[in-house]
Amino acid sequence: MNTVIKILKRYKSFLISLFVLIILSFFSKSIFTETLNTAGSSILQMLSVLPPIMIMLGLMDVWIPREQLMKYMGNKSGIIGVILAMLIGSIAAGPMYASFPFTAVLIKKGAKFSNIITFMNSWCLIKVSTLLFEFSALGYKFTLVRLLIDIPGVLIMSYLVNLLMSKDSLNELYNKYN
Repeated sequence: MNTVIKILKRYKSFLISLFVLIILSFFSKSIFTETLNTAGSSILQMLSVLPPIMIMLGLMDVWIPREQLMKYMGNKSGIIGVILAMLIGSIAAGPMYASFPFTAVLIKKGAKFSNIITFMNSWCLIKVSTLLFEFSALGYKFTLVRLLIDIPGVLIMSYLVNLLMSKDSLNELYNKYN
């Protein structure tokens, strides 16, 4: 019984959404089918992206020793850690949700929290694939201006998030993965 309650709490949002969708289906079949089609498409996209990412994560977890990652991205990494976090984030491929498993591995391996935030922000804002598309579609001036705004923005955001996180929250986060 206790396990069932845990599962219901964990999937509460999904179950409420499903209930609302079922109720909505009585009033509008087209919204119901459109919602199911969109959900199905999103699930298929996620299933096409996640397997290669999980393979890369497994290799990263095995091939990169914790000490090595801490040396280059840990608390004493300095500017090298920031540059490495930006580089890894900017050459990444895939949607934002694909960065979350990478983030978990970085936490597990002992990367500095601000470097992890830099990595995630870089994944979102300064991906090379996005820059190439932007350059061809919107021109080099727009791309350059956006990049000149985003890079300091990524660094400021990382610093602020790290500053605003309490030591207890950070310790809890790192202890969860170790």
